[in-house]
Amino acid sequence: MLRPLLEADVIARRITELAVEIRRTYGDQPIVVCGVLKGGVPFMADLIRHLSGAVEIEFLGVSSYAGTETTGAVRITHDLKRDIAGQDVLLVEDIVDTGLTLDWLRRTLGARGPRSLRIATLLDKPERRRVEVVVDFVGFTIPDRFVVGFGLDLNERYRNLPYIAEVVEGP
Repeated sequence: MLRPLLEADVIARRITELAVEIRRTYGDQPIVVCGVLKGGVPFMADLIRHLSGAVEIEFLGVSSYAGTETTGAVRITHDLKRDIAGQDVLLVEDIVDTGLTLDWLRRTLGARGPRSLRIATLLDKPERRRVEVVVDFVGFTIPDRFVVGFGLDLNERYRNLPYIAEVVEGP
């Protein structure tokens, strides 16, 4: 069963606010916005539509989940198509929970020599942290609940929901 947690209009307003914060941070510098597949796509698409100035997009696919649990092992399923050395890079994630994937991504992309590497996430679940990570732009901080919608899935289902819902057991 799904219980709505964040409605579509609330998400839309916050994404607009985040775009303003992000552009204020970068000034008029071009940004390479790198979306993490698959879950980050809806958030990234809405975010870049509200970012003024020069924006280029890239995608990176990683996998670390099986069902509702992280495996702890991160693997690249789709790599960047361009060199990010010397670029200002904004990594766009759907959710940060344990921090394991984000820590791995920060180290892996950082080794490629970007001028700057910042992180934007739609959802942050700090209660689940196993590794401390810095997230520069956070849409919403949520409790430790399994959520779907707006790109987040449960075994590839529910990504298309226009809102975020908690997965709850029972009737």
